[in-house]
This record gives sequence, C-alpha cells and structure tokens, in this order.
Amino acid sequence: MGPVELTALAFLVGLTACGLAGSAMELVAGRKVAFTEPYVSSAHVLRSLAATACAGPFMLLNDALDARREGRISSVALVSCGCTAVAWMLALGIVLVAIACWGAANLGSFDFQA
Repeated sequence: MGPVELTALAFLVGLTACGLAGSAMELVAGRKVAFTEPYVSSAHVLRSLAATACAGPFMLLNDALDARREGRISSVALVSCGCTAVAWMLALGIVLVAIACWGAANLGSFDFQA
C-alpha cells in the first residue's frame, strides 16, 4: 500500500472509531456528545480521557456548531474546529492501525497447538 492509501485507511479507521464511540455514548446517556457532563468530568478523569480520545472530534464539532448557531464563534473558527477534528480522526486512526498491526504481529508468536 502506498502512502495515500495508508493515510486514507487511517482516516477511515479513525472516523469509524469516532462514530461508533460517539453513537454508543449518545445511546447510553441519551444526550448528544459534548465536552460537558456526563461525558467529561473532573471526578472521573480516566473515563473522561477515554471518552475524549475516542469521540473527541465529534464532541468538538458538536460544540463548535452550537457555538456558531449562537454567534459565539466566527465561520473561520468553525472551519478551524473542523480541520482540527479531521486531524484528530487521522491521528486516532494511525494509533488504532498501529495497535492492530502490533497485535497481529504478536499473535504470530503464540503457539495454538494443543
């Protein structure tokens, strides 16, 4: 695979992970994902970090769209948030693909014979 295909794969993996995590969180909590309670809390730091790492791009976009509707940010700031979310999804995809490759390489070292 070339660099363009690998980049596209990593982005799509990140987009899929964000979508699955964000949708699951919305189903459980009954609210859209955002950088607020119950998703981000100072009382549950590790849970907040995990939620933000996985569904953070959608949290960012939801908050940015709400702020734009209310006139608190400009269109340029909204585009900046969108670009940040895309970069975040790409970075998440790269991490997930690297973990999958590492796991696949380590599975080959196990002996499954009975």
